[in-house]
Amino acid sequence: MDPSELRYLEDEDTPMMKTVKGATSGLVAGTVFGSIVATWYDARLERKVAVQGLIRTLKMTGNYGATFAAIGGVYIGVEQLMQHFRKKRDFVNGAVGGFVAGATILGYKGRSIPTALSAGAALAVTSALIDAGGQTTRHDTGKEYYPYTTKKRSESSVAA
Repeated sequence: MDPSELRYLEDEDTPMMKTVKGATSGLVAGTVFGSIVATWYDARLERKVAVQGLIRTLKMTGNYGATFAAIGGVYIGVEQLMQHFRKKRDFVNGAVGGFVAGATILGYKGRSIPTALSAGAALAVTSALIDAGGQTTRHDTGKEYYPYTTKKRSESSVAA
């Protein structure tokens, strides 16, 4: 492995911490998505069945949250395992993580092998395209942004 690539492998987060963060992010995203779906699914609210409607909404929200958390945790965990054993950081790690997450979690929910294979393939292709295309949610430009200015103001702007 090239020494310049080694610095990318040395993050401040451990693989376990990254997995926990992935699962937590999935839980939050799934809970938000589940609450939106539950609102659209059961928009009517009546006085005598308000408690039952709330319970249905909470069950649906929790179901989506748990599914997204499991997908996020499995995806990041497998990706970190692949990175550790292969000693490489490339799109293959994410593709394998996506396939395993889709096949296990969504395949279990669908209770069929064709569903598992198609869900795994869909997540693997999506992850590989994003990773191979270099598109990330964060792009390091090397600049540091502060909530305050670090430059001193000139005397003319202070007096005004």
